[in-house]
Amino acid sequence: MVEPITIQTSRHEHLTLLDLQRMVRLTLESRFSDPIWLSAEISELKVNRSGHCYLNLVEKGATDGAPRAEARGVIWRSAYSTISQKFSATTGSELTSGIGVLLRVVVTYHEVYGFSLQIIDIDASYTLGEVERRRRATIEQLQRDGVWDMNREIDLPRPTLRVAIVSSDTAAGYQDFMNELRRSPYRFSTTLFRSLMQGELAEDSVVDALMQIAECEDEFDIVVIIRGGGSVSDLALFDSYRIASHVAQFPLPVVTGIGHDKDISVVDLVAHTSCKTPTAVATLLTEMADEEWSTLDDYSFRLRDMVVGRINAERLRLERGSSDIARSSAVILNGLQHRLTNIEESIATLTRTKLRGEEQRLASYMALVENNNPDNILRRGFAILRDNNGRSIDIQNIEPGSNVIIETAQCKLTANIISKHIEHS
Repeated sequence: MVEPITIQTSRHEHLTLLDLQRMVRLTLESRFSDPIWLSAEISELKVNRSGHCYLNLVEKGATDGAPRAEARGVIWRSAYSTISQKFSATTGSELTSGIGVLLRVVVTYHEVYGFSLQIIDIDASYTLGEVERRRRATIEQLQRDGVWDMNREIDLPRPTLRVAIVSSDTAAGYQDFMNELRRSPYRFSTTLFRSLMQGELAEDSVVDALMQIAECEDEFDIVVIIRGGGSVSDLALFDSYRIASHVAQFPLPVVTGIGHDKDISVVDLVAHTSCKTPTAVATLLTEMADEEWSTLDDYSFRLRDMVVGRINAERLRLERGSSDIARSSAVILNGLQHRLTNIEESIATLTRTKLRGEEQRLASYMALVENNNPDNILRRGFAILRDNNGRSIDIQNIEPGSNVIIETAQCKLTANIISKHIEHS
């Protein structure tokens, strides 16, 4: 236990500010005479022109992420080159903000600049372990949330041609992705949602891009998150719980091409499909389009075969129907011909019978006419009375004193009617 320091002061015997600062400095330097190992997170880092590296170190709360402790640190130029090269060789990345580090520090205090930590060494292996610890914590939290498999369970739309891209427009990986798509025979519709892919603002930037896509999700079939290769600390961005949670619960299938072969990020694990590189993502999209085209081509052949088969079946059916119609028509025609022949014979017979009857009737009429021929009637002793114009006269119309011509079979007589007497029977 550290013994308390007792300082006697009064209004007349007091300390100056410099006295107090010196006492604090001497106390700290005496208590922390040897370097110590200290874990913290780098929240800010800046190398000035003189080559000195100034850092701001924080320790955050486990739940809310708010700083619980904060201190300034410095790596003097004489040590910075060695420390940074060693760190880069071990982790594959530069010292940067947002990473956890294990530091060997000398506690210092300055009467003007206050408390600070002079960094004399960094254990790079701790940073690698911290990355893995955060990664495991993110995985466990996603599994507890029940969202681990959600994006992988989404069915890929068919076809998959409308692509939303989360990437930096200046990234080589994005250019590789677009160049590979352009070599494809298909017309992909791509929309870039620009995002930072490294730095302390990268997490917010990626989440914002995903939220923008979600607002117009009906315009896209798929989302791709692409980034070229990078260091372990650079790619630790994709172990972020916020990003992974958004990807896992995203309403569209997400394909990643984050460009690292050794390790798979948490975002890769929760995404619908993970590819090693941005180029591999473009190849996957092209292969999916190839598969759709092959399916459509197969359907077209099957449809053609079905149509040809149906046409041939209908043609055969038509030929059989034509033959049946021809046979039925011949039978019907023969029957009609036979019936017509019978009708013709019946008409001929009826006509002959009718003609004979009419001939007999005509002969009767002719005999009757002949019997009623005026000449024949006159020969039987009858006479015809005519006026002077030769017209026949009804006896009812003859008046006494009229001149009439009496026509008989032998001669014509002219007579004057003296009187008329009609007997009524």
